[in-house]
Amino acid sequence: MSLVAKVVVWFGVVFLTTSQSWGQVSPQRLVLCAACHGADGNSQIKGIPSLAAQPKLFIENSLILMREGMREVPAMKGMLDGVTDAEVIELAKFYSALKLAPPPADKQAELFNKGEQLASGMRCGICHLPNYVGREQMPRLAGQREDYLLHSLLQFKNNQAVGRDSNMVASVYGVADADLQALSHYLARVSP
Repeated sequence: MSLVAKVVVWFGVVFLTTSQSWGQVSPQRLVLCAACHGADGNSQIKGIPSLAAQPKLFIENSLILMREGMREVPAMKGMLDGVTDAEVIELAKFYSALKLAPPPADKQAELFNKGEQLASGMRCGICHLPNYVGREQMPRLAGQREDYLLHSLLQFKNNQAVGRDSNMVASVYGVADADLQALSHYLARVSP
């Protein structure tokens, strides 16, 4: 069976496509995602999470919750209008298969060590796995953007994470902001 390959250039981003590589997802849809999340799924934009190597089910659930208006993400407003369940599944499959970029090398030893102790003491590895790669509906924390991790943890702490796992609200209840910063610093630099 031969695969027909073509190069798609969309807003300066080059994609090599095959008739089987994206299933029901159009190259134009991937270009829209890539504008913020990166062509390789590794975000370079502050406040925007990397999607590469996230668990497939986590991505599916997140996209459905956003599409249905149950999880408010202002930057995603309207982006999922008209996206079918089949496209959501294909997007999740695509991004979950991408390789995670190496973590930042700018480790602050004291902050990193404090974050490591907090992650262990708070038992983050129970849900997110000991190497923090996530599973099923639990996101990968290892190597995620530090600013995004901190933003998310603060949302959970301040009970502003509407449409997200309510167990996390209890997990970070009463944790100092400085500790959440250390935890974010550590997790962003963990190499799965």
